[in-house]
Amino acid sequence: MILQPVLHPILLALLLVPALGVVVWMLVRSRSAAARTLWVVRVLLVLACAALLLRPGIPGGSTLTLATDTDVVIVVDTTSSIVAEDWGDGERRLDGVRADVDALVDAYPGARFALITFDASAQLRLPLTTDATALTTSMSVLQPEVTAQSRGSSIGIAHDLLAETLAGAAELSPERARLVFYFGDGEQTASGEPESFAASAPYIVGGAVFGYGTSSGGPMRLTTGGLDASREYIQHDGERALSVIDEAALETIAGQLGVPYQHRTADTPPDFPPAPTTTTAYDDARTVGSIIDLSWVVALVIAVLLAFEIARATMLVTRMRTLSLRAPRNEDGAA
Repeated sequence: MILQPVLHPILLALLLVPALGVVVWMLVRSRSAAARTLWVVRVLLVLACAALLLRPGIPGGSTLTLATDTDVVIVVDTTSSIVAEDWGDGERRLDGVRADVDALVDAYPGARFALITFDASAQLRLPLTTDATALTTSMSVLQPEVTAQSRGSSIGIAHDLLAETLAGAAELSPERARLVFYFGDGEQTASGEPESFAASAPYIVGGAVFGYGTSSGGPMRLTTGGLDASREYIQHDGERALSVIDEAALETIAGQLGVPYQHRTADTPPDFPPAPTTTTAYDDARTVGSIIDLSWVVALVIAVLLAFEIARATMLVTRMRTLSLRAPRNEDGAA
């Protein structure tokens, strides 16, 4: 038997020992058989709760361990155009990006992930980590720039930060492979030509540039930075402004990085390149022992004991109502 307590044993003792002491004391003081039976059930209920908090289990089962010595750097566009509503059935492009990042995490089990976002400036939101949950959480709360603060942005503004992140990873772990995935719509709103990502190409062995949007364009709601989505749309010359994908610009970025370009649509899955076989331990994956959790068995016992208590309470309430209805009343209506 293996125990996996949900709290420190000392805290569990402080929580459970007083409760157990009370029910045992009441059991000892009971005089009738019915009362003793009731308090025996309550002792068992406290013990069952204690067992549930200790999370009992037994050795057994197996899990497939997969490991890959790959670093995946994700670059996400967070300009106002990323919320243009031309993904799927009128959804935002950002919804498509989130879905594809979730699929990317599943495609590279055991990899390290980093997240870079860019609008008016580039930010490293998440340094390289094996905690895939941190990445999905970061994506779930990711919001575009505030519309009122938008002053134009370059689709290549993250080039320096990406190169620095890759160079640092290569210096610390030269044996690891590095992949880069760029998520954006290619819309250049800053003056001048976008910066080149060519400096990052020597550090990576693959990846992809994913493009979001349509040639007909999609309207964009105002973003305020608050929790509630704005109902108003960005206007241009009295009409809803439309954001249009620039696939030529995205293909240029893909060429600079040396990775393929994919135009993403909601009705097709993303195509991720395989991790380099020299850095992936799929062939050497082994099954290792795990723990079969028995908490569900204890939970069933608790459910049965609680059902007994509920049935007894229901019976007492019914009996009291019956006695109340049968009580004799005088002429004034008093019992």
